[in-house]
Amino acid sequence: MLPGDGPCGKARADVTQSEIIEALLAFIEQDDASEAAFERMALAVFAYQFAHNAPYRCFAIQRGRTTLTVRSWRDIPAVPISAFKTLTLSCTPPEAAVRIFMTSGTTQGGVRGKSHHPTMAVWDRSMLVNFRRRFMAGRERMAMGILFPDEQAMPNSSLARYLALAKQECGTPDSEGFIGADGLDLPRLIAALERAQASGEPYALLGASFSFVHLLDALAAQGRRFALPAGSRILDTGGFKGQSREMTPDAFYDALSAALGVPREACINMYGMTELSTQFYDDGNATCPPVKSGPHWIRSRVVDPVSGRDLPEGTTGVLVHHDLAHFNCASAILTEDAGVMVEGGFRLLGRVDGADSKGCSVAVEEFLRAARG
Repeated sequence: MLPGDGPCGKARADVTQSEIIEALLAFIEQDDASEAAFERMALAVFAYQFAHNAPYRCFAIQRGRTTLTVRSWRDIPAVPISAFKTLTLSCTPPEAAVRIFMTSGTTQGGVRGKSHHPTMAVWDRSMLVNFRRRFMAGRERMAMGILFPDEQAMPNSSLARYLALAKQECGTPDSEGFIGADGLDLPRLIAALERAQASGEPYALLGASFSFVHLLDALAAQGRRFALPAGSRILDTGGFKGQSREMTPDAFYDALSAALGVPREACINMYGMTELSTQFYDDGNATCPPVKSGPHWIRSRVVDPVSGRDLPEGTTGVLVHHDLAHFNCASAILTEDAGVMVEGGFRLLGRVDGADSKGCSVAVEEFLRAARG
């Protein structure tokens, strides 16, 4: 029985933070989880958030969703992602947070969404278990190059934390970062790529998508190409967000493969966000858009943003993610990303537009009105 279970398997309303954390850490370490097991854990997390997150509770009640009426994880009300920019959505006092991750502030006039973390134990466990299974390809460690500022430079960046953990826990001692106060250290990176090429050992290059564009441009300007050893892998994330010239996915992965000698099927895109504690991966980008999927402690739906109703598989709508690891904030998130559910996961189709974009705005307004009473 989970710590959140009451009589007949119903989620207890008095579940404590320590119980939730202990249960989640054990749940994440499992090899997999049935739909029923996910549902039990999801209802326990919902009961905890309903009890301790006042704005979320007000919203849920306004939607007619309480611990008495929510019987399935699909019924747990999803918070519009933009609400993180307006309200403090935390089960613990904000000052109790050991880390506060913030969005980049590229929309809404620079207003940044925040996720408060009273412990990093669950976030770190979620990242590492998933990363090892989806990116490391059975290797305990491999040499890594990081194309993103470190945690000291960006302490509120979830991506900086993600890459620091990857390097620390899965990288070899000679792994290093190549972006500092002066930007991309191209000479040092080229030297590392030359060593990797000569070593015969697989090499991993990880970073923000726009950092790779800068690298591609610099290599093209010098007429340089590499043939990294078999088993080498690339991980990019974040898209371009106006920070560099944009490229279509096919052009981007073709250029990466040509410049570094890594086949497109070994070029992995990670899909994550500040408002989640779990990441999604594809199995390479031989074809775009690839199917993305997450581990057993996260589930996704595609919905109509106004009604919140699930759309049939194969129908384009707005992605909703139910991330149990995001226990302190809100585990159910209505994104502003368009997607379609397919066998094995979903395809990410970019930012919403048109009617879906308007629907997301309406959903945000309704949430804020309900959360503020």
